[in-house]
Amino acid sequence: MAQELRIPLDAGMLREEIRTLREQGGDGGVLDEIEQKLAALPDDAPHDELDALYRRLEAVEPDSELEAREPTDLKLIRRLRPDGPRRMRLGCSDEALLDRMLGAWLARAAGCTLGKPVEGWTRRDIRALLEHVGEYPLRRYFPPVGHEWTGRRYHGWQQDCLRGNIRYMARDDDMDYTLLGLVIMEAHGPDFTTRNVADEWLNTLPYHRVYTAETVAYRNLVLGIQPPATATVRNPYREWIGAQIRADFWGYAAAGLPELAAELAWRDAVLSHTRNGVYGEMWMAATIAAAFTVDDAEQAIRIGLSEIPADCRLAQALNETISWCKQDGDLETTLDRIQAEFGHYHPVHTINDAALVFVGLMCGHTSLGAALLILCTGW
Repeated sequence: MAQELRIPLDAGMLREEIRTLREQGGDGGVLDEIEQKLAALPDDAPHDELDALYRRLEAVEPDSELEAREPTDLKLIRRLRPDGPRRMRLGCSDEALLDRMLGAWLARAAGCTLGKPVEGWTRRDIRALLEHVGEYPLRRYFPPVGHEWTGRRYHGWQQDCLRGNIRYMARDDDMDYTLLGLVIMEAHGPDFTTRNVADEWLNTLPYHRVYTAETVAYRNLVLGIQPPATATVRNPYREWIGAQIRADFWGYAAAGLPELAAELAWRDAVLSHTRNGVYGEMWMAATIAAAFTVDDAEQAIRIGLSEIPADCRLAQALNETISWCKQDGDLETTLDRIQAEFGHYHPVHTINDAALVFVGLMCGHTSLGAALLILCTGW
């Protein structure tokens, strides 16, 4: 008799699923009970015990009113989005457009290179290191540090991204997906499907080069699960930032067409994400598409927001952040507010990361370098 296929589980996945369900308004009493039972299990708890708890989590319903405000279906998303320009005139020559495209690619590479040495670090860790070498606030790429430094250190694989060592854009998953967007568009054209995206992942991405929600979606594809179920089957990371980091190419491909950029991003995102995880990619792609036609960061961001549900948690968070940037007039104060308000989310959740992206764009004004430095040292 064939055995039922067992999807690998660990306690961390259950903890993240509990957190996700709390954020989505699931029954707190039931979640408290499951959390207590999970905490009582030994570190090497048998799969069957973890599986039983996860099955209980899968039965927990999110808050119905919040769920209605946060659909994943594209038609429903469009019903709930605010008014906005869906097509915009580029108003530039082909030569100027090509220059802007090159600038976008180079900025993507520069930002990845700048941030890679301190990926996952806190503002406190980053500041401590920079103050030790007398370079706070940071003005260039991160510097090497001597052996006398006893705080948090760079990993060996991050050395190629330190000042004085940079010879190329080191491989990074953020840039992987920008390049993969180009591969998908060249192979399938603008009418590509989510299944096409899945096939290019399987053909192009090594399994050990995908993370969190993408790892789960990849695993589900290998198990024969089809999109969009790949985003929901035992995927506690479905509202994390993985989809948002895949947004850039769709904004390039649909320059001046924010509605189309958001749709392309949606087709990509639903392979691995739901709700705000999907909105993050749609918002960012539409913002990039708009940025080819407008010079004001806030205007581009608001156009991006016009492609996602007006009352979703991501839109609420970004609108709050807009207000804080204008009220505070001080970067550190605004960053503290983001931490206080959205710090309950995982550090790579879409909502808090999108708020930081917004702050970088707003406080960096028209300086690319200033924006990147804020983004890479602000969390």
